[in-house]
Amino acid sequence: MSWAIRVPASSANLGAGFDVLGMALTLHAEVGIGTSPSGARDVDGHHPADIAFRRLGGTGPLWMRSPIPAGRGLGFSGAARVGGAAAAIVQRDGAPALDTDAARGEVLALTAELEQHADNVAASIFGGVVVAAGRHVSRVPLAFNPAVVVWVPDAATTSTDHSRSRLDASVSRGDAVFNIGRAAMFVAACATGDHAALRAATEDRLHQAQRLAQVPESARALDAALAADAWAAWLSGSGPTIAALCESGRADDLAAALPDTGRAKILRIDHEGAVVSAPTSDDDGVTG
Repeated sequence: MSWAIRVPASSANLGAGFDVLGMALTLHAEVGIGTSPSGARDVDGHHPADIAFRRLGGTGPLWMRSPIPAGRGLGFSGAARVGGAAAAIVQRDGAPALDTDAARGEVLALTAELEQHADNVAASIFGGVVVAAGRHVSRVPLAFNPAVVVWVPDAATTSTDHSRSRLDASVSRGDAVFNIGRAAMFVAACATGDHAALRAATEDRLHQAQRLAQVPESARALDAALAADAWAAWLSGSGPTIAALCESGRADDLAAALPDTGRAKILRIDHEGAVVSAPTSDDDGVTG
């Protein structure tokens, strides 16, 4: 097999945009059909990539190679599902099909159903910063191209389902209005380049406080990022990873300011989303 589906990791929620905002990151998984290349592994019928692949009629053995850590809030399962679904479409219709609105819509419909929310998968499919509302996805215009520093704790992992079960079943009107305002401000700040507004735009009253209470080291990392003058910082997805934005020239300093109980990685926003590419020849970390 001479091709693979290259899929970016993602950070969801971005503070206030619970289940709505997502950001694609330059940390990429690959999914392909046939004999697995060096650094990849065959996936079985329980793997999220294989489930999505079979649901869209894919046949034959499937492999995945991924540096995206599982259970850390960087969209591993979403990227796997996008890769599997996209591989089935390319197998069925050919590589150019993946660039069509119809194919991407088909991948979105299935993967959002499997994930039970669309923010991660929409970012991995379309790239950039996205707003996902049901099956409708809009890319946010970006007037800047910051560094994205992610901090992954050494020990903690998070189950999205378990994390969601701990959130309040209902919220006050005041908290809902607070988050709507912040999420709208985030979109406007991205479109206008107003990075000074991003710190306020990533404040949240719906989910972060409850989740951070379960991972105090992540809470300390978020505070450390803001103290080091990050433009903004948030709990990535359900955590425990923290993500922060800053100008490119300050990324090394910001990474150095984060706790040594985790690993900081300097990324960028991925603007391509899921694409067909030649398989890479090296292994960049954890395979899943």
